[in-house]
Amino acid sequence: MSKTYGYIRVSTVAQNDARQWTAMENFGIERKFVFADKQSGKDFNRPAYRRLTKKLAKGDVLVIKSLDRLGRNYYEVLNEWRFLTKQKGVAIVVLDLPILDTRQKISGDLTGELISDIVLQLFSYVAQTEREMNRQRTLEGMAAAKARGVKLGRKPLKRPHEYETVKARYEAKEISARKAAELLNISHSTFLKWMRK
Repeated sequence: MSKTYGYIRVSTVAQNDARQWTAMENFGIERKFVFADKQSGKDFNRPAYRRLTKKLAKGDVLVIKSLDRLGRNYYEVLNEWRFLTKQKGVAIVVLDLPILDTRQKISGDLTGELISDIVLQLFSYVAQTEREMNRQRTLEGMAAAKARGVKLGRKPLKRPHEYETVKARYEAKEISARKAAELLNISHSTFLKWMRK
């Protein structure tokens, strides 16, 4: 018996996926059949997505809110779409683009398939272009900020007043670098970086 699964993706842990969960609930998908990743859409190497594709079988339905939730790499989205629909025999429903609902495709409906393929290619292209533009805007913004003298990144951590004492104990081989970091309440890597300077 065929099953309906949902897939949700946001790019970072800080992003909110509530809208996508609501869309899945409104479609009638039980939570246990929804797979969610908090990871970039640049490729398909995502843990929840990989688990989902192992479960998907011929006749199953995969529901996503929008095409860019599937991925943002033009060629990979097209390849993955073909893999799911042609090789695995899975129907895909893109809630924001009803024309990409492959449940309704009738075998031999070349016009419908052609239109779907064109729309899929167009929106996959737009998703990747947007990703590249976001990256470019970020780089340009960072360059402009640097040109204005803005310091980027985290501010350097101030060394605690007991640093010199702990450093002397470490150099005398009384304590390990890990113990020194623990005493200073900093990470092991930070302590080693301070020692190299």
